[in-house]
Order: sequence, then structure tokens, then C-alpha cells
Amino acid sequence: LKRLAFKQLSDAPSAPLPGAKMASGKSQELIQQLLQAEKQAEEIISNAKKNRLTKLRQAKEKAEEDLKEFREKEEAKFQKEMGAKATADPAEALKASTKNEVDAVQRDYTTNKARTIQYVVSKVLEVHVALTDTQKQALSTGAV
Repeated sequence: LKRLAFKQLSDAPSAPLPGAKMASGKSQELIQQLLQAEKQAEEIISNAKKNRLTKLRQAKEKAEEDLKEFREKEEAKFQKEMGAKATADPAEALKASTKNEVDAVQRDYTTNKARTIQYVVSKVLEVHVALTDTQKQALSTGAV
């Protein structure tokens, strides 16, 4: 079929058909419209790319500003803490800590003194008069 259609087209007279001039003018107009639309599309794409790059730059600049502010704030906080630690006397802190611990030991001593004395006295005074089975066996064998 394709060969037949091609043969018929090639055998056709080469004289232009009536209305072919109008059709060719219309096609040129449509081609021009397509070219114009492509040009507009390219401009839109180009503008979108430029806007995207601009927004990326703005976002980067904003992030850098935020980071700079954060660093400054953290550096100030760090310097403030270091300044407070530098002015603080470590010996004084150790002295206060030691005093607190000594006070805690004193309180424990005062609280438990009477009970401890009572426990020790009761154990000293508690004397068993009977011999255990093991002690009796040791005496009978002459091991002691």
C-alpha cells in the first residue's frame, strides 16, 4: 500500500493545486506562531532559572547570617561562662565541698553514737556459758 501511494504521488502532475498558495501561507503563519511560542517558553524557562538562582543565593545569605548570629551568641555565652569560671577560686569551692562533707559525717556520728555504744556494750556483756558441739568434740579428742 505504501508503495502504491508513493507511486501515485510521484506520478501526479507537478502543477500546484488550487488553494495550495493559501495553505502554504497558513502553514507559514502557523510555523511562525510555533516559533514565537518556543521563544516565549525559552524566556519563561530562563526567567525561572534566574529566579531560582536568586532565591538560592538569598537562602544561602540568610543561612549564613543566621549562622553568624548563632556563633556570636554561643561565643558570648561561652566567654561569659569561662569568665565566671576564671574568676571563681577552685580552692574555695573545694573548701566548701569539704566542709559540707565533714558536716555530714558529724551529723551521722551524732545520730548513731548512742546506738553504736549500746550495740558494742551488749556484745561485750553477752557471754555464752555453754560449749558448742564442735568445742566439746575438740576437747574430747585433745586437739586443744
